[in-house]
Amino acid sequence: MAITLESEGTTSPEGVADRPLVVAGTELRSRLFVGTGRYRNDQEMLAALEASGCELVTVAIRRLDLDDPKKKTILDVIDWNRYRILPNTAGCRTAEEAIRIARLARSMGLSSWIKLEVQPDPRYLLPDPVETLRAAESLVKEGFVVLPYINADPILARRLEEVGCATVMPLGSPIGSGQGLVTREQIELIIENAHVPVVVDAGIGAPSDASLAMELGADAVLVNTAIAQARHPALMAGAIRLGVEAGRKSFLAGRIPRQPTAAASSPEAGVSPLAR
Repeated sequence: MAITLESEGTTSPEGVADRPLVVAGTELRSRLFVGTGRYRNDQEMLAALEASGCELVTVAIRRLDLDDPKKKTILDVIDWNRYRILPNTAGCRTAEEAIRIARLARSMGLSSWIKLEVQPDPRYLLPDPVETLRAAESLVKEGFVVLPYINADPILARRLEEVGCATVMPLGSPIGSGQGLVTREQIELIIENAHVPVVVDAGIGAPSDASLAMELGADAVLVNTAIAQARHPALMAGAIRLGVEAGRKSFLAGRIPRQPTAAASSPEAGVSPLAR
């Protein structure tokens, strides 16, 4: 008998209870967050969002063309009544730039929630730990709900939690690389010690990667390129949704430990000597 999905907010027939995902006091029905970059067109993006079942959608503020008020942007395409917009500071190279973009997003009426990204390296897009912590400290003091994108650094994750970040979002591997959970061991340490939701962000390339992140105990995953650049984005979005749900169920069920030797699945008690 299948376990009831966590998004339904009930206990499974097997008596396995799940807690809802809560970020900064807000309950989110889906553990899959989806980005809006790199889609071939708006139609594919909207179909993928629908298929993903997501609630939280990230939008890169620096990549919006805000100079022409008559020109439509992603913000005009997405249904704000259906999805929660999470502005992000992608493209910012310093704490000061990220803080300015966060303030701009809030002044536009988007949200006081901000996905904080500070990436000075244009080739690998790895986050700057020092500038990220600086920006996080300032933004939390200004009343922002900060969701920082970071390297899978357990010490930095703890520091960001201590300054008041609502989540920590360690990368599985570089953005858009599709390499999967290269940083698995560090992510496990972050999950073990965190007291805020852990969202695995970047590097997920397939449903199996998303499932593994959830099996490890991550609270959610954020996926963009793996969906947007798939041959059929909506189909991939639906597949990753199922991967997230399967991984969460697996985490709740509790997998068997890995062992170096075999263990017979059939009992040997009562088996005659001739049958052995």
